[in-house]
Amino acid sequence: MKEILVPETSHILYNSDSRKMAKLSDESVNLVLTSPPYPMVEMWDDLFKSWDKNTKSALAKNLGNEAFEAMHLQLDKVWKECFRVLKEGGILLVNIGDATRSIGGEFSLFSNHSRILWACRNFGFTSLPDILWRKQTNSPTKFMGSGMFPVGAYVTYEHEYILVLRKGGLRKYSKSETEIRRNSAFFWEERNVWFSDVWDLKGERQIFKDVGASRERTAAFPLDFAYRLVNMFSIKGDTVLDPFLGTGTTSLAALLSARNSIGYDVDQGILEIARKKLLGAVNVSSRILQNRLQSHLDFISDRKKQKKEISHKNKHYGFPVITSQETELTFESVDSSLESEHFSLKANYSRFNLQNSSKK
Repeated sequence: MKEILVPETSHILYNSDSRKMAKLSDESVNLVLTSPPYPMVEMWDDLFKSWDKNTKSALAKNLGNEAFEAMHLQLDKVWKECFRVLKEGGILLVNIGDATRSIGGEFSLFSNHSRILWACRNFGFTSLPDILWRKQTNSPTKFMGSGMFPVGAYVTYEHEYILVLRKGGLRKYSKSETEIRRNSAFFWEERNVWFSDVWDLKGERQIFKDVGASRERTAAFPLDFAYRLVNMFSIKGDTVLDPFLGTGTTSLAALLSARNSIGYDVDQGILEIARKKLLGAVNVSSRILQNRLQSHLDFISDRKKQKKEISHKNKHYGFPVITSQETELTFESVDSSLESEHFSLKANYSRFNLQNSSKK
């Protein structure tokens, strides 16, 4: 099989509301990866109240369940749009955390992940096994409720969900896509970690000042998180959509993985941060690819020391791999990230230079 190089990808940022993505055609996207504003988490109250008067009224009256449902009815509009723009076999990935909150003096859990699953299944999505993300951002000494006394002590939440949903049945690939899929493979040892049901990745909390953004902070997921998911659920040349783009982590992960991307955000100041991220992708690309390669070579070295069998070689680079599915795997490094017009960028690629690492 021949190597398929992706010469260029495009990355478009829309300063617009994703509840109606009119600029996107039906079945034009291969993957949706997003983390929406979390219903019943106070930092997002103002956004939800600006979207819907029922949310504002319910919160003012301390009606927690009514506020929760009103917020989700607005998110439902986004999930419905995602179903429309996804191709058959396309994947929707939603990073969401449940909320704990006292409303009117009553403490309660608001199960965001189950409400989103329910809505998406009603729109026609098929739910697939999900991932539990242990963020480990909470202090182990942070107690909720009555501390050391039963019965009013509460479990401290340190996890979120990555919901995995598919539109229709298994994706079907054309002849050219089948070849690209082989080049888009990941390492055997990466699969063992990436496709486990519990991830231990530290979360990121970003605070913005004097950047023209209307909100001061966001709970962005880390680049390693998005990079994994883009590589797990799409192939090179695919289009990845994030309807709540924020600081651009999803688009950056897509760019680094030789995928196209589209992002929506209502905050132009936050999109400016995303734009700068994409323009600075060249150095990030080299670091990520070198780390992936070195991790693989270290894994192979350890396996040889254990005298375990290694039966295959990658045809493009010559390094050992565990399975035949890894023999066509290739890396594309970002040569340049250029802006064709404001909030519209292009990225160019070349074969990643192993710099003699394969000889180690």
